[in-house]
Amino acid sequence: MGLVFSGKRSAKMTDLLQIGGITERMRERLSAAFDIHQLDDFNADSITHIVTNGHDGVPHNLMISLSNLKMISVYGVGYDAVDASAAAERGIVVTHTPDVLNKEVATTAVLLLLSCYRELLRDDNYVRSGRWEVEGNAPLTRSADNQKIGILGLGRIGQAIVDKLEPWAPEISYHTRNQKDVPYRYFDNLVEMAEHVDVLICITPGGPSTNRLVNAEVLRALGAGGTLINVSRGSVVDETALINALQNGELGWAGLDVFEDEPRVPKALREMSNVVLLPHAGSATIETRAAMGDLTVDNLLQHLKDGSVITAVPECRDL
Repeated sequence: MGLVFSGKRSAKMTDLLQIGGITERMRERLSAAFDIHQLDDFNADSITHIVTNGHDGVPHNLMISLSNLKMISVYGVGYDAVDASAAAERGIVVTHTPDVLNKEVATTAVLLLLSCYRELLRDDNYVRSGRWEVEGNAPLTRSADNQKIGILGLGRIGQAIVDKLEPWAPEISYHTRNQKDVPYRYFDNLVEMAEHVDVLICITPGGPSTNRLVNAEVLRALGAGGTLINVSRGSVVDETALINALQNGELGWAGLDVFEDEPRVPKALREMSNVVLLPHAGSATIETRAAMGDLTVDNLLQHLKDGSVITAVPECRDL
């Protein structure tokens, strides 16, 4: 398996396990250096590298079973579906694709915010249905200018969101574990920030520490005039509490790119007119996905070449 013949037998190529889909460009580049195996056809003892994505990750039991695994390259900035700490303990390097998607995800957050404030979906339907002609002008919407906006997780993407919001002259607040050296108001209590702001934008990593961090109490604090935007992970928001808050009028609007059980989205969310829904498309442009794919492959090829990587996750930066 994995031998190439060109008149004489050549050395066996390195075995790479593919989890989830990859682009043709990625496959072409990887095939020049690796024998690519699928989940239904691989030898556990021979796999040294894995290419995966932030959604599928690497099941913990699978990682443990690969005794010679050296490196996992994640297509995406989020990697909570990979136990990076367990990988680091075994000397397995995990990489992801930060920075190349910051601006695109920020654009998506702004798109969702503006869509909620200016009732984009409602008014689009108003025109398409013929109601404008029959009933006259649509109800007024809200201005997105001069709003109080709270950022949950002011990392690289969070800062990119703040930068893209600048034309709307917002008042920016943020909540993170530790205060940062930035010119925005810091809240060490998320509920208190939610009470203060008009919009709460979630861009914090997923994982156990942030699981359902945005709960019923936070949503009530955000209030009937508030808007929730989630471009982080579906697990960050208590989806049941969110549905209840939207249905009961405790929360005004929501713009969601991520969900607890993707791609299954609760019917209740799909039926609400005060919710804008996207199919986890925060970085889903041709240009950005190409850059993400290139970095995913670059990490693998560099590790194969000399054991180093370009963008290790924090848990693996000392390996």
